[in-house]
Amino acid sequence: MSTSKIQNAVRKSYQNLQYQLENFVPRRAQNFLVAEITKTLCGEYHKSNRILVAEAGTGIGKSLAYLMAVIPVAVLNNRKVVISTATVALQEQLINKDLPLYRRISDVEFSFTLAKGRQRYCCSEKLAAASGTDGGQMAMFESKPEEEEISLLQELYTALATNKWDGDRDSWPDPIPDNLWNLIVSDKHTCNPALPAHRDCPFQKARTNLDTADVIIANHHLVMADADLGGGIILPEPENSIYVFDEAHHLPLVARDHASAAASLRGAASWLEKLNQLTAKFSSLADEKRVGRFRNDLQESIQVLIPQLTALSKRFDPAQFSEGICRFEMGELPSWLEEESKELKKASQKAAQCVAKIADLITERLKDGEISRRLAEPALSEIGFYTQRLDNLAQVWNLMAEPQREKGAPLARWLEINPDREGDFIVNVSPLEVGWQLDQQIWSRCIGAILVSATMRALNSFQFFCRQSGISERTEDGVRFLALSSPFEYQKNGELLIPKMKWEPQATEFTDYLAEILPQYIIEGKANLVLFSSYWQMNKVSESLHKTFLKNGWALQIQGKSSRGAILKKHQTLVKKGKTSILFGTGSFSEGLDLPGDLLENLVITKIPFAVPTSPVEQAHAEYVEMRGGNPFMQISVPEASKKLIQSVGRLLRKEQDSGRVVILDRRIVSKRTEKPYSIHCHLLAALLNSH
Repeated sequence: MSTSKIQNAVRKSYQNLQYQLENFVPRRAQNFLVAEITKTLCGEYHKSNRILVAEAGTGIGKSLAYLMAVIPVAVLNNRKVVISTATVALQEQLINKDLPLYRRISDVEFSFTLAKGRQRYCCSEKLAAASGTDGGQMAMFESKPEEEEISLLQELYTALATNKWDGDRDSWPDPIPDNLWNLIVSDKHTCNPALPAHRDCPFQKARTNLDTADVIIANHHLVMADADLGGGIILPEPENSIYVFDEAHHLPLVARDHASAAASLRGAASWLEKLNQLTAKFSSLADEKRVGRFRNDLQESIQVLIPQLTALSKRFDPAQFSEGICRFEMGELPSWLEEESKELKKASQKAAQCVAKIADLITERLKDGEISRRLAEPALSEIGFYTQRLDNLAQVWNLMAEPQREKGAPLARWLEINPDREGDFIVNVSPLEVGWQLDQQIWSRCIGAILVSATMRALNSFQFFCRQSGISERTEDGVRFLALSSPFEYQKNGELLIPKMKWEPQATEFTDYLAEILPQYIIEGKANLVLFSSYWQMNKVSESLHKTFLKNGWALQIQGKSSRGAILKKHQTLVKKGKTSILFGTGSFSEGLDLPGDLLENLVITKIPFAVPTSPVEQAHAEYVEMRGGNPFMQISVPEASKKLIQSVGRLLRKEQDSGRVVILDRRIVSKRTEKPYSIHCHLLAALLNSH
């Protein structure tokens, strides 16, 4: 498709925008971002490396900008668009607001859909069994279910059967408890589209839409899950896709989480013993002539794993652990543990392969009608549970057995005492840097990639993000970098309040002190958002203030107590009535929430979001940075804190006419000094001022 046709499509949609939005104000930064994305994807800067990294401040309208630029390039060239976010809130904004708006202003015809992982959908057959509809209810519960649990399951089943619910966990108005959801969640072994009973399962219906959609909204976890499978398994192939990573600063950490693994020693031995007892039952459902070899190999592998894992758990002394953790510096294992890891890798991989093969053989007989669904599906569900655990166990020991790398960062390896099982330890492995993996899986394969966020830079540099994400900083490699300031007049419309505090966040008295002083920083008759550093602290403060808020006639809604959509809908209703509405949230509420105008006029941040320095991965990363002559405090802690703080403040002023107040109940932003080259408060305040 010629560049001129793409440019005309982009230009026309931008011209039409003013007729669709009331009080439309042209934004030079948005116009510039649209143009730069279009040029990048059309190959004007580099013929093959079509990547743009843009920090776009609040109010620029970055989501609409990339839609206006990316969709014409993709659709007019018969490519797919994968838009990946870090939060559900931004997904909902794209699906319910931005994409419908762009469709109205564009002449380019396109379809879009939301992609979620399988674990977000229920399996209709499992739900029927759990609710008692098909008589298999009690077999699914380890103990007798409560009446309210049965009632909820029956309510879910009725809603699904009457098309009043789509089977998506996130679309149910109230949180579904984990123990019930785990009974009915879709899994790759039982919810198989090759089986007639599952062709209309919620997950299968959702997947059908992906094949025909031009634009797919996903999240970073799903993109990385697809990449780990080789790409093109869940989402479109990278070679036919243009990626947009919004909230892109989260991507490196998500990639690192996906490359990490953990498993217990005695705990694994325990469930392996159960699997050994069930192997004969599972094998009896498969073809006897073909299953024998896999059954024998599985049992042999289990007989190697159980005694080795049990013996290994006895070789560590909990008294030598620091705060329940034993970390191997620079990822180096003692020679005896290296040898153990190699043997455990071999046995666990073999066991995982055998269980997967037995499941395949049972599925074949079920498809051919040789065994009944009532017999096969419960067994496949059980096998699915063990397959996932064996895959994870194999991944742990594969990483533990990996030789030390000559170049690049080492793996972080550590043990921690299992709090749920006496005498047990959890083995953890995590990479420190995953940039090379992102390059291998995505950047070097895709048609193009646009990475945007309000906080891409750390201390006014893209270097930190590039190093984390595997994107080249060299100009000759063709990557484009943009830093676009917010158009809002923050000094005119916003007020920053940092009150004197009796206690700082690290003090044990801080949480009780928060509950004591917080009411005086709530604005009556207005919309308030209070951000906490942890669920524990949020719930503790909410319990303490429940009666006070009730007495004052203030409405409090707490993240996790209802679905995000239900919370925001109630919040909007309360604000329209002039009530005092207070939202309590944690880190995920600091990003993606779009509360313009009077929907948010008072933002309270209880703590500067510094990363926890006691995390073994962070300790290992700091150790690696120090080994290379760097300063982990300045290179890791301060950059991360500045980005998170800016994201939080960005919830307040969403449009030009918005106004409000930010209250930071953490004096460290102005009081803490260090003997490092610069002080914390200089960097954090500078980050706020430069971005806003």
